[in-house]
Amino acid sequence: MKKAIIFLVAVALAGCAIGPNYQRPTQEMPKSWRFEEETAVKEAANMAWWEQFNDPVLNELIQIALQENKDVKIAAARVEQYMGLYGTTRSVLFPQVGAGGSAGKQRASEVTKPTPLQSLNNVDPTFSTYEAFLNASWEIDLWGKLRRATEAARANMLSSEEARRAVILTLVTSVASSYVILRDLDRQFEIAKQTADTRFESYKLFKIRFEGGVVSELELTQVKSQYEEALASIPNYEKLIAQQENGLSVLLGRNPGPINRGKPIDDLLSLTIPAGLPSDLLANRPDIRQAEEDLISANANIGVAKAQYFPSISLTGALGSASSDLSDLFTSPAGTWSYAANITAPIFTAGGIAGQVKAAEAVQQQFLLRYQQAIQTAFREVEDALVDQKRSREQLAAQEQQVATLRQYAHIARLRFDEGYTSYLEVLDAERSLFNAQLSYAQTQGTISLSLVNVYKAFGGGWVVEADKMTAPVAEAPANQAQAKGAEEQRP
Repeated sequence: MKKAIIFLVAVALAGCAIGPNYQRPTQEMPKSWRFEEETAVKEAANMAWWEQFNDPVLNELIQIALQENKDVKIAAARVEQYMGLYGTTRSVLFPQVGAGGSAGKQRASEVTKPTPLQSLNNVDPTFSTYEAFLNASWEIDLWGKLRRATEAARANMLSSEEARRAVILTLVTSVASSYVILRDLDRQFEIAKQTADTRFESYKLFKIRFEGGVVSELELTQVKSQYEEALASIPNYEKLIAQQENGLSVLLGRNPGPINRGKPIDDLLSLTIPAGLPSDLLANRPDIRQAEEDLISANANIGVAKAQYFPSISLTGALGSASSDLSDLFTSPAGTWSYAANITAPIFTAGGIAGQVKAAEAVQQQFLLRYQQAIQTAFREVEDALVDQKRSREQLAAQEQQVATLRQYAHIARLRFDEGYTSYLEVLDAERSLFNAQLSYAQTQGTISLSLVNVYKAFGGGWVVEADKMTAPVAEAPANQAQAKGAEEQRP
């Protein structure tokens, strides 16, 4: 029997796992993104890009968000959950050993058949029992069912880790984007206030001139309506700013409230994008890596399903002692042992196993398509962010010229009105056009900063790892990150 057990163990260790081995699907990369000085570009994509804004307030907000945001903490707890499930699944690869013991006392009936105790002399119907034992069981993984299940569980664990990194990626870019939008709204609010103040001064001057009979009531009304137009826009910006602060506060993991300010929107355009970003940087995107781990898990589950066609072999054994007297429990005559080899095999399942295999293969196809879709979506997001950044800069340059021209137009229109060459309608049109152009210029500044953030978000890159290091102090860094990395390094 011992030789049979050794033989089964050798077969189990040498056997091949049923089901397809994972191979990464091929995917065509856009050649237009290739860059000769690839090392320098990768270094740019791997650094904490938000520090290029040179805004200490933004850096502090991102640090707070990484440590306090609830979504990051939820994602970290989910990684712990899948690590526990991986450990549970992997444990069945090894023998399961347990121990137990019991002590009891009972009384037997003296009148039951076939041998009533009355017929026996000097027999006490009350007796005690004592037991102590070790038991062990082990399922021989001849066909790789347990190994495939462990492979799937490990992939699920790594997928949850990539999902956590995806949360970090989204959080950092969301904080940066929210801060940019907030400073953009601040700039538009300043323009509205400055315009309202300027128009109020004009209104006071026109009111004096109207009372002196210099201008008509129509002209005074026009000036007043222009002032009220700018004045009415102020509460709207105050509302938008407060709502933006509230949203950013939640990202920081705290209740809604005011947000500190750093550099103005004019100074948040210093972030640059290296030319010719290599497309293989997309492999560092957490969502793509997560999609691949999901595909690996689904691929392994095919082997789990197929292994059910084959016999299941398990070994069980027990070693212990049993005695009616506690003092004799650990003596040689009290010893007991047993061992057995159990084999079960399916004969007729009415298509049950075939259905499970078909379902597992269909799930694998779904995750394959999702993986390919994730890559295509990444290509699109990168293209969108790059074209947004380039065309927005061109738009900003044109708007800058437009603002300068309209400012000159407003100045000339004011001079022509003061000299009596034209009506105030011309001044009204010029100043309204200038006000709208200034707001559009400020909005485009914000759009450029957002597009720069989106480029780094679309590419992913090593900067996510740098941000991950900021989620907790080094001394308190969760052990799950190191464990997940170790599991990932084990993958061939």
